[in-house]
Amino acid sequence: MLHPAEVVGFALAIVAVIVLARRLADQFRVPYAIVLTGCGLIYAALPLPEIRLEPQIVLWFIIPPLLYAAALRSSLLAIRADWRPISSLAVALVLVTAVAVAGLISAVVPAIGLAAGLVLGAAVAPPDPVAALSIGRRAGLPSRMQTLIGAEGMLNDATALTILQVAVAATVARRFSFGLAVGEFLLASAGGLAIGVAFGFLLRLARPLLRNPLRANAVSLATPFAAYLAGQAAHVSGVLAVVIAGLMAAHDSPRDESGVMRLQADAVWQFIEFALEGVVFLLIGAQLPPVLRGLHTESAGLTAAAILVTVAAVLLVRPAWLFLTQSVPRFFGWRLGHHAPPLTGREVVALSWADTRGVITLAAIFSVPLVVDSGAPFPDRDLLVLCAYLVVLVTLVGQGLTFAPLLRRLGLRADEAEDAQIRHEARLAAITAAVRTVDDMQASREIPASVAEATRALLRRRADRHERLYSMLADADGDTDWTPELEAAVRVQHAVIDAQREELIRWRDSGRMSDDCLRTLQHELDHEESVIPGR
Repeated sequence: MLHPAEVVGFALAIVAVIVLARRLADQFRVPYAIVLTGCGLIYAALPLPEIRLEPQIVLWFIIPPLLYAAALRSSLLAIRADWRPISSLAVALVLVTAVAVAGLISAVVPAIGLAAGLVLGAAVAPPDPVAALSIGRRAGLPSRMQTLIGAEGMLNDATALTILQVAVAATVARRFSFGLAVGEFLLASAGGLAIGVAFGFLLRLARPLLRNPLRANAVSLATPFAAYLAGQAAHVSGVLAVVIAGLMAAHDSPRDESGVMRLQADAVWQFIEFALEGVVFLLIGAQLPPVLRGLHTESAGLTAAAILVTVAAVLLVRPAWLFLTQSVPRFFGWRLGHHAPPLTGREVVALSWADTRGVITLAAIFSVPLVVDSGAPFPDRDLLVLCAYLVVLVTLVGQGLTFAPLLRRLGLRADEAEDAQIRHEARLAAITAAVRTVDDMQASREIPASVAEATRALLRRRADRHERLYSMLADADGDTDWTPELEAAVRVQHAVIDAQREELIRWRDSGRMSDDCLRTLQHELDHEESVIPGR
């Protein structure tokens, strides 16, 4: 048993590695996940204590908060508008991939069998969007594409883990019924959806009791674990319950939460994502020794063939599925909805390559039991684990390193000018609504005319400032070809805020103002700085 000092030292070392890896990734423009995975591989090669991935810890303590955080950043309306391609990717494609892998691996290694092959297929079927989204956001990937990748990554875990549970049960019991498997899958999905909706409504009803930011954050942190626990206790999809609850919470947040509550919640969840993702990708790299140690029963040729067909199925089924689901309806003139336009050829190529696997694959395959009911070993479990692990490494490193160059070659970028115009028009509309409120309050004699006029003048100055900044941004024609006037305007606004911060600090250091006052005033400046373009 480790001494507490050793545990603390080990935790501090992990934090140091995560921070350093993030710094190196930003400096060299390499995906953060790949740098951390490389650090894990380096650790595995050194004569250091082995770090073993515990599936239950990952499934209970890492996956729920990561999925909930992703759901809080997502848009329920955007997912609803694109529900057809999202459901195709998150449900149908996962099923097709799992079946394809099961068929191929059982054909190459007959001793595995179809049910055990489906265990491997379910584990490697769901892409992990963390690496792809981090690269895509930096490359300016359009928001619709980010929604598709993110929503697929949230929902496909529920599909894959449900298939995994059914396949493991069939392998352990040594019998497999297609009808029973479909029924269990539908029941688990429907139950998870119902529990997620119930938690969403409970959060909505509890909003009036959560006006304090600390209470609201405490409930927000507890929600993913509670939803997952409820799903598991009901023997349905706890993962789907977490995602649905998070999507409903994100949709209600702008209406029911104060600005302070949202700022604190955003900061808390950003830190949780940063820490958990760092630990996850370090774990992925560090699992190589236990994966290789158990592999000793199969010949090298059979092992290589099993790995090859698994990786090939994962890489080829996705583009084939996307091509068929997009081109066939277009060829026959079928209309698949009124809201979302069909994906273009470039978008299909990008989605085909946004296919990295991650910790959910490893947690799923490591959770496979060692023996079946008869006491016999699980069919070629070590080989299944190795295949899944190499799928993670190949997709994470290979596709992760080439995704950004592919996006640049395809020319897929968000229309930043259109987004800026929408934000500008929304700001002016919000200010106009504020002026109408002031007029109504003055007309009903709730406030005197002097207060109303001073407030209207403040709102007009704010509108004029936004108008001037937007006109300079429009003249600059994008974010890479700024005019000297725009650069000077941005520079002076940052300089003005920096000067105010320095003066406030001098007041605090001289004893003329407390730290509490300093934090309050800095908070105001932080808000003001957040609407100014970057340095």
